[in-house]
Amino acid sequence: SAPKNQQGYRFDYLVFIGRFQPFHDGHKFVVTEALQRAKNVIMLIGSANSPRTIKNPFSFDERKQMILSTFDDVESARIHCLPIDDTLYNDHQWLYNIQSALHHQTQGQGRIGIIGHTKDDSSYYLSLFPNWSAIELPSFENLSATPLRKAYFEQGIIDERMPDASQNFLQSFISTPDYMRLKQEYQHIQTFKAEWKDASYPPICCTADALVVQAGHVLLIERGGEYGRGLWALPGGFLDKDEKWINCALRELQEETGLIVHKDQIKFQEIFDTPDRSPRGRTITNVFYAELTGDTLPDVKGGDDASRAFWLPLRELDGKRMFEDHYSIIMKMLGL
Repeated sequence: SAPKNQQGYRFDYLVFIGRFQPFHDGHKFVVTEALQRAKNVIMLIGSANSPRTIKNPFSFDERKQMILSTFDDVESARIHCLPIDDTLYNDHQWLYNIQSALHHQTQGQGRIGIIGHTKDDSSYYLSLFPNWSAIELPSFENLSATPLRKAYFEQGIIDERMPDASQNFLQSFISTPDYMRLKQEYQHIQTFKAEWKDASYPPICCTADALVVQAGHVLLIERGGEYGRGLWALPGGFLDKDEKWINCALRELQEETGLIVHKDQIKFQEIFDTPDRSPRGRTITNVFYAELTGDTLPDVKGGDDASRAFWLPLRELDGKRMFEDHYSIIMKMLGL
């Protein structure tokens, strides 16, 4: 085991990585163990650049407040919560973000370790940092945030296997418009899944999207409808049974923005098939890239499933406002 420093701690910093959606007793168990072993605990809070969704309903600041309010003033002063953005299709960027956040917090000094549960997402994180000592803890009552969120948005149940601070926050959040919107979205997703419940095999949906860029701007839509309402997205939609992927992308592009792009303007395409990229179920999308030229941006107008269409300067891309994984898709395909 590592030698103790002057304060009697084996580590100057122990790192705990997670989404904490919400912060529950299993997370509290890890932080409590970390406080006994380290002078400081660094909480790297993931999905900090995501909009409110069923999977990520609470903001970074809300999760930070749940965590710090769970512990007394002396303990919370030793807990440092740092936001980590999602980079779904660039693991190197994600690791760079982790390293940068930690270096800023620690100034490259002190003994650092990583702590987490075995047999869950934490065990994956533990394997990514071979130069750090890893503390693997047993799973706390097999507690997971996913069923806690399910009970909360399905029936309004606030599970008691959470610290008081988390329960109090959820009780307050349940009366907000954000909760009602997320609950409606959850019901829409469940209805969508129920339509396939009698299928012989779980369905795999196919969609096509268009990534159109001109003069440092990207063409986006604002989603209407029940699912993802108000979020920015690439123009696209579901593949018809007698349709080729490229035809689907160009059709949806025209229907949702009014812009006509020809096949010979498509530069390349890329498939995105992360199994959990959509909460509606397994959805594979083929994204077609077109780079237009000209002195002025073409006029566009929202139609079909889009409440509006617009050109956005690339520097104004904001993961907190974007649908599903479309922010990560754009960043990956444009090399940003």
